[in-house]
Amino acid sequence: MLLIYTHKITPRLTYTMKQVFTKILGIEIGFTTKVEDFIKHKEEKITYTKQPLQNEFFVRSHELLFEQGVNDIEINVQSWDNVPCFFFAGERSNVPFDIFAASFYLISRYEEYLPHVKDAHGRFPAKGSLAYEYKFLERPVVDIWAMKLFVLLKERFPTLVQGPRKYRFMSLIDVTTSHCYANRGFIRGTAGFLLDLGTFRIRRLVERIAVGLNIKKDPYDNFATLIEWHKKLNIKSIFFFQFANYSKYDKNVSTNSNNFKSLIKYIGDYSKVALAASYSSFNNVELLKEEKQNLEDVINRPVNFSRMRYNRVDVPETYRNLIDAEFSDDFTMGYSHQIGFRAGTCTPFQFYDIPLEVQQPIKVFPFVMHDYALREIDKKVELEKRMDAIYNEVKLVKGTFISVFSNELLGSEHKFDWKEVYYRLISKYNV
Repeated sequence: MLLIYTHKITPRLTYTMKQVFTKILGIEIGFTTKVEDFIKHKEEKITYTKQPLQNEFFVRSHELLFEQGVNDIEINVQSWDNVPCFFFAGERSNVPFDIFAASFYLISRYEEYLPHVKDAHGRFPAKGSLAYEYKFLERPVVDIWAMKLFVLLKERFPTLVQGPRKYRFMSLIDVTTSHCYANRGFIRGTAGFLLDLGTFRIRRLVERIAVGLNIKKDPYDNFATLIEWHKKLNIKSIFFFQFANYSKYDKNVSTNSNNFKSLIKYIGDYSKVALAASYSSFNNVELLKEEKQNLEDVINRPVNFSRMRYNRVDVPETYRNLIDAEFSDDFTMGYSHQIGFRAGTCTPFQFYDIPLEVQQPIKVFPFVMHDYALREIDKKVELEKRMDAIYNEVKLVKGTFISVFSNELLGSEHKFDWKEVYYRLISKYNV
């Protein structure tokens, strides 16, 4: 066991140390504030405070893990062997930066509590993040810092062993519009027909008629293909179904449709089914609970995983609402229109509630790549280059690569053959 001496044990400190040492490095740790206990400890040990006790492994601490609430913090991003880092610790520190405070800043989403201008959907903008400003959004710096820390510790403690950690790939499929034309009902189908006719969208009109006459398959109905690919390549996948009433931003098939319910049950036989929470339920816990219950009634099993519509996360309220609705895992942490690591990590983590200063009982799985972001890349060569770069970053630290695609995009012909792009991704990045 690696013993950590510090002048004060706080919830922030224990949360961060367990994430870095236990979750990322697989090293068992303990804490003490007693000098005599630290000196007596014969195994690996470090001090995390302002001054070293003797000549032990020492990391000079920033104040962040010993504070409460949110304060305006001065951050100076510098290079640590070509890896961006901040909270410089000085020359006496065995690690040049307080990577624990820096990790907490990113994983807790500290900057999202600070004053900022939200976008049209009430989201924290990617371009307002520290990672975007200093161009490290596409690097899982928290995991990289942890690996660099281990190298330094290994030099001091040759017998120190890193726990088992394997690269993992997860594919998330958003089903917020299960069908483009089919199963829409008479009124919505007629309205769509008249809209296409009135706006002279002839190609779409012909396709709509062909689907209606069962001459052609609905373009968004690619579920059998996805299931086949996932089985063939042994892909861990989760299908997030929106199961909500029609609204301005929620336009899936009616929850009363037996065909839609049959589809969900069919997917549930081969993959994990989870809830794509509606736009309307963002600030409505009761509606969130109702959608969860209704989906559970369809598949006859608990629904514990969630994703918020348009990746809307408002810390800490969103996670408090999800906990209230009894979700255990959330997959919303990421940016819709930017590739990268919103929380600076490719390792799942428990949500830390800064106003309450407590680790909350919901696990956050950060995704790195959303199909909206990929759609904004114009050239296929550039698309593959960006995807490969992210894969290499995650693979290097043996993290978890999580992608988000929608059946809607996979059924479209926007710029590329998206089924081909997706198949390449799951084939190459699953190993």
